[in-house]
Amino acid sequence: MIRLMIVDDQHLVRSGLRMLCDSAPDLEVVGEAADGHEAVRLAARLAPDLVLMDLRMPLMNGTVATERILRDRPSTVVVVLTTFDDDDHLYPALAAGARGFLAKDVEPAQLLDAVRRAAAGDTPFSPRALRRLVEQAVAARDARTAGPEIPAPDLTDREREVLALVAEGLANAEIAARLHLGVTTVKTHLASLLTKTGCQNRVQLAVHAARHDLVG
Repeated sequence: MIRLMIVDDQHLVRSGLRMLCDSAPDLEVVGEAADGHEAVRLAARLAPDLVLMDLRMPLMNGTVATERILRDRPSTVVVVLTTFDDDDHLYPALAAGARGFLAKDVEPAQLLDAVRRAAAGDTPFSPRALRRLVEQAVAARDARTAGPEIPAPDLTDREREVLALVAEGLANAEIAARLHLGVTTVKTHLASLLTKTGCQNRVQLAVHAARHDLVG
């Protein structure tokens, strides 16, 4: 059971998220907070496994709240859920320790999947946010001066196809549908990609692909 806390200054949003999460048999909403101060206080008292964190809130914003929650409870997982998924919000939230970054227009099933993935150690990102991370990696790659390069790993054609779709932000089921594969097969390719590249999660895979010019 994943013990979940919802942080958002809009009561209607909190209620909708609670209804959605309570509908999943493996999720339990243990608390709600309407601002960052309340979030920090409740996290210390309730010790949730995962926090769904809004960013723009009164009294204390979600970025500061994330930093303070993780300072006191580093094992807590924070996934940002926000309307504002631009660079001015993305990078400070990541610097504060957020493990995932999702836009509020995410589909309900995708949100539940992201919560489960984050709790299991993955890093769920909305496609737009992941795309910006990849673009930044591409820009950094193009700006590098000439020097010794670490060779790219030897990947199969199928692994390259899977990697390209990971860099687009597609979930396993979407990759499976796009490539006409089973989800289990996609997971096998992902495990191989993580081993070959030394990456720890999908975000690192996407950035690695960009740095080695393995995707467009």
